[in-house]
Amino acid sequence: MKTVLCYGDSNTYGFNPSNGLRYPKEVRWTGRLQRLLGEDYVVIEEGCNGRTTIFEDPVEGWKKGLDYLRPCLNTHKPVDLVILMLGTNDLKELFGASASDAAGGAKMLVEVIQEFTKEKQGFAPEIILVSPPRIEAGVCNSAFSCSFGLRAVKESEKFAGYYKEVADKTGCIFLDAALYIKPSGEDYVHLGPEGHAILAEMLAKAVFSI
Repeated sequence: MKTVLCYGDSNTYGFNPSNGLRYPKEVRWTGRLQRLLGEDYVVIEEGCNGRTTIFEDPVEGWKKGLDYLRPCLNTHKPVDLVILMLGTNDLKELFGASASDAAGGAKMLVEVIQEFTKEKQGFAPEIILVSPPRIEAGVCNSAFSCSFGLRAVKESEKFAGYYKEVADKTGCIFLDAALYIKPSGEDYVHLGPEGHAILAEMLAKAVFSI
């Protein structure tokens, strides 16, 4: 039995942009991934709305991905594979961060995963580093216009290049989500059901290729 830890933000949590609630498990990419991988795998969902890589939210300070990562890894050990998809929330206007900054944060998380698991479970898991889907320009007229602007839209177009560099340097498997999916037209940030289905298929292929 292999344990697959999915560590991400609202698109891993399964935020439904049409009503602000959560998609059912069978719609979320994590739930779909479990079905595709089968009974030899256990897929653990660790998505949190608003989660960043390393940036401290001044209102909700518990959303920094780095802070919860070690407890999460320790709770679920032994972990055989981590799917890491974070960075979208790093581009919020309040942080003023770039795609390069988000990739740098992702690199810190990858290094923590590798070093902490070697200490706590005796081996480092494989890591699939996912470059997040792009934020589309329509976000400027959506419910999330107070969080994301055109700067974030343009920076999100640079995710793949920077994340690929991180993956190459740290020995991760790389997947550019933007090649396959785009956010829903409901808010231009969060995935619709079709996006979840496609992402699950792409990740299942990546897992089976290991």
